[in-house]
Amino acid sequence: MTSPRTLLASRSLHPKKQYGQNFLKDPSTAKMIVDRSRLTAEDIVLEIGAGLGALTVPAARQARRVYAVEKDPQMAEILQTELTAQGIENVVVINKDILTVDINKIRDREIKDRENRKLIVLGNLPYNISSQILIALLNAKQSIDRAALMFQKEVARRLAAGPGSKDYGRLSVLLQYSADVKKLATVGAHLFLPIPKVASEVIEIRFRQVIETPVADETLFSAVVKAAFSTRRKTLKNALANISTKTDAESIKKILERAQIDPGRRAESLSVGEFVKLTNAFSAFAEENTGAV
Repeated sequence: MTSPRTLLASRSLHPKKQYGQNFLKDPSTAKMIVDRSRLTAEDIVLEIGAGLGALTVPAARQARRVYAVEKDPQMAEILQTELTAQGIENVVVINKDILTVDINKIRDREIKDRENRKLIVLGNLPYNISSQILIALLNAKQSIDRAALMFQKEVARRLAAGPGSKDYGRLSVLLQYSADVKKLATVGAHLFLPIPKVASEVIEIRFRQVIETPVADETLFSAVVKAAFSTRRKTLKNALANISTKTDAESIKKILERAQIDPGRRAESLSVGEFVKLTNAFSAFAEENTGAV
């Protein structure tokens, strides 16, 4: 690919802060990321934030097809021009906000006649909406096998953090419930244009085919985790009081007792498994007290 600086200068353009644009400018790093994602000639890739194609081109050379989502219309146009110039024909450029893209539809369109195959997701995620994108991927996890995603280092730490850590929070729990998370690489800030304030990390998110101890209600699970971490300094019995106007303090105490969790504990001390137990205790309480949760 032509360097980001050259491509932007040729059109008198600059990276846009509102899109969180930091373009990877080192081809060897881009290839390393794609190589570590272990693409095969049969894979269908969904790329988030394709930008000027740093990951798009090496991914297209390894995969069957790449759906490259880019919100910025100017960057999407440049990307399409560059792909055409290089004779790359297996990339579909989608000029949309990823949060408006139906991921399940892409999977169904491409893989409906190929049993048990799912999408591989790649991307250098914009810092300002990385949490929203992760939630979108979690909501579409039935269509995704795994993802190799680049985050600013502080976000990557939160995703892999365990109980008791200051980085452990809502996203840690929601992600680790559904997937195994591991670090693939560190990418220095100097390899981007413009240079961000911190380094980035590439992590692999591999969604589990089967969750050994599932929650009875994933929507309730998300609500419980969100409420528990909404006021980190509060004990669980107080933090969970806001989960519903129909659950009073006494009900919350009974639910925590059912889950065998001390009401005086705080959210950051609970393991993912304990959040599952807590959610299932909420579900059981609701069944016994119709309309209580």
